[in-house]
Amino acid sequence: MRAWAALLVAVLTAVSVACSAVGDRRAEQAGATGAVSTAGAPPGRATVAAAGDPLAGIRIVAARAKAPVRYRRAAFGEAWTDDSGAALGHNGCDTRNDILDRDLTDKTYVHVHSCPRAVATGTLIDPYTGQTMHFVRGPKTSAKVQIDHIVPLAYAWDMGAYAWDDAKRTRLANDPRNLVAVDGPSNDNKKDSPPGRWMPSNEGFHCQYVEQFAGISREYGLSVDAGSAAVIRQVESVCRG
Repeated sequence: MRAWAALLVAVLTAVSVACSAVGDRRAEQAGATGAVSTAGAPPGRATVAAAGDPLAGIRIVAARAKAPVRYRRAAFGEAWTDDSGAALGHNGCDTRNDILDRDLTDKTYVHVHSCPRAVATGTLIDPYTGQTMHFVRGPKTSAKVQIDHIVPLAYAWDMGAYAWDDAKRTRLANDPRNLVAVDGPSNDNKKDSPPGRWMPSNEGFHCQYVEQFAGISREYGLSVDAGSAAVIRQVESVCRG
């Protein structure tokens, strides 16, 4: 019996040492490649993208989940308010007119109550479709050119903005880096979809689109769903050649 017990202890010790060695080799391989295996990770577990990833520093979640607080557009402040901490804030012109002035060419101007130098007419090469559009200010024509949030506000709400203070939400809603003048139907079609569910039909704008989406998400500490992360990485791999 003592001989059998001694043999059993020896076998168990050998197995333990072998497993430890395999674990050490896997750890060394992961360290050498900068990758950490997620095999066997619990479903829905969040990760933070590593350095070198186009989403570096951004928390990646399995899927978009509804925030515990119901979305309210009003939580992001008055639409296109000039009273925000974003760039171009407090310049005497509302955000919509600021972006029209930035993105349109061949412009003429008119004075309106929210902006002393607002675009009256102009030309837009729509980044979402690649088509050339002519903007004419008026009750029946202005909406043909809309201002889109690259990271949609409702998406941002679910990915963390619901917990922010009002000032931060207002800044995001009016941040020029998150805004682009586009054709109305494309904006309506996109709604609050992230890259995993919608991308511009103009492939020539894909690189800039995902870079801005990732950049805003990183700066504001927003999470990104795994489906969108996959699209962003795929597009970035093509952009980088």
